[in-house]
Amino acid sequence: MAQEGIEVPKPLVKINGLPMIERLVEIFMKADAEKIVIINNSIHPETRKHIEFLQKNGLPIELVVKTTPSSMHSFYELMPFIGNGKFCLTTVDTIFKEEEFLKFIDLFKSSKDDGIMAATDFVDDEKPLYIATDENDYITGFYDSLKQFELDSNKGKNIICQLISGGIYCLDNKVFDILDKCVKSGMSRMRNFQRQLIYNGLKLKAYKFSKILDVDHAQDIVKAERFLK
Repeated sequence: MAQEGIEVPKPLVKINGLPMIERLVEIFMKADAEKIVIINNSIHPETRKHIEFLQKNGLPIELVVKTTPSSMHSFYELMPFIGNGKFCLTTVDTIFKEEEFLKFIDLFKSSKDDGIMAATDFVDDEKPLYIATDENDYITGFYDSLKQFELDSNKGKNIICQLISGGIYCLDNKVFDILDKCVKSGMSRMRNFQRQLIYNGLKLKAYKFSKILDVDHAQDIVKAERFLK
């Protein structure tokens, strides 16, 4: 985004007048978050200063400053701070309707599944991760393309692939052992960790949002603002 003329770090890009990081914090607080743990790279001190400002206003935020090679590694660095029980994980540039997110969280609070993944049939991502599900919306696989899904001879019967990952993950701390093994084995990318969850037999359900956007380019800011109005 810097190459496209955006002068502030992505977390501080404003959507309808509010920095994306601040918007997420507000929404998580409305979802009754006990605490919010944020990892920020060491490249942009402006973001750190803004998060520290939010901390001073009494918000239950813990800040981890570290530059990592992938979102999966960022998750790994957050792991010691999350604690036991259920949690929700997302990236700063994920744009969704607040009311849909709150329903998503409420469902997870009462769910006995190992996790619920936000999904959408709106494809606007440069590298979407396709989700295959059974008739009960349980996830059977993650695919880099629809062609990869079609070529998977082990996908089973009555499996469909009509959704993509929205980048919002509700999980239980039981996934930490799997994450630890993924990192120590040299694996990278969040999608490979998600595949490992399925491989290990965890029950993950897909929850459909009407639309989820990623802010990766300057033009995405306008799209996000129109979507949220």
